[in-house]
Amino acid sequence: MKNKIIALGLISLLAAGCETSDDEAAKNAAAMNSKSLNPGIYSRGISEVVPGSQEDLVANVGDRVFFEYNAATLGDNAQKTLARQAQWLAANPTAVITVEGHCDERGTREFNLALGERRAAAVKNYLLSLGVDRSRVSTISYGKERPEELGSSEAAWSKNRRAVTVVGQ
Repeated sequence: MKNKIIALGLISLLAAGCETSDDEAAKNAAAMNSKSLNPGIYSRGISEVVPGSQEDLVANVGDRVFFEYNAATLGDNAQKTLARQAQWLAANPTAVITVEGHCDERGTREFNLALGERRAAAVKNYLLSLGVDRSRVSTISYGKERPEELGSSEAAWSKNRRAVTVVGQ
């Protein structure tokens, strides 16, 4: 009998701890009804993703595109990602972005800074061609100074040959 009373008490405590206030319920409902390119992220309870934020861009669109060795040409996958970014920017008219150009470790610092700038410019120009306002997009090149993955292999190099879209910088 004593065990039953303790079990009932614990169940009552657990049930009370699971209740949400009206404010919390309203926030959860608003997050679930939030308009997004991928509304599923909000319905899974990840309400900390703020629309128009870097996290929103990453979760719903993708923030990076990749390049071939020694190239600044946008492939089909990159163009598809950038088309989604342009739609995301249209849906978030106050968002401004910086496009970062990156390279793998091969080549001189100067060469990679120039290549990173060409990659960032290719992304910016493509976004502009899709209707994004020029005043919302800036570029910077980091060359080989900020690798995504360390290592001297094609697997590492392919992850470092990229342009990353960063919100709010």
